[in-house]
Amino acid sequence: MSKLIYSARDILQKEFKTKVRGYDPVEVDEFLDNVIKDYEAYNQEIIALKDENAKLVNKVDQLSQNQATLSRMKQEVPKSNSATNFDILKRLSNLEKEVFGNKLNAIDTNVTEQATNSLNIAAQKVLNDDLDATKRF
Repeated sequence: MSKLIYSARDILQKEFKTKVRGYDPVEVDEFLDNVIKDYEAYNQEIIALKDENAKLVNKVDQLSQNQATLSRMKQEVPKSNSATNFDILKRLSNLEKEVFGNKLNAIDTNVTEQATNSLNIAAQKVLNDDLDATKRF
């Protein structure tokens, strides 16, 4: 911003020379009072905007640093996580096979034996019924 020529105080303390047919001093004073109020309001607005701009610049810098950190973490994490997850799943699968595999085989054997026994009983019953039917003729 360019350097200001007058400050609010300069405008307030400015004294004009009076001439025979000059301006009405009361009207000039009222106008200058309003100019001073506007000048001070603009000055406060400029200060507030500079503060806000500084805060936003700091926030952008902080977010840029966070984003850079996150992108580095994302690049590093998937490599180790995918290998670790694969290893864990493989170990878990082997453990399930070891622990539950024996139980499943035992259950399968029991089910197979029960099914065989049921089939044998049914077949024996059919044979006995056929034998009885044959004897009747």
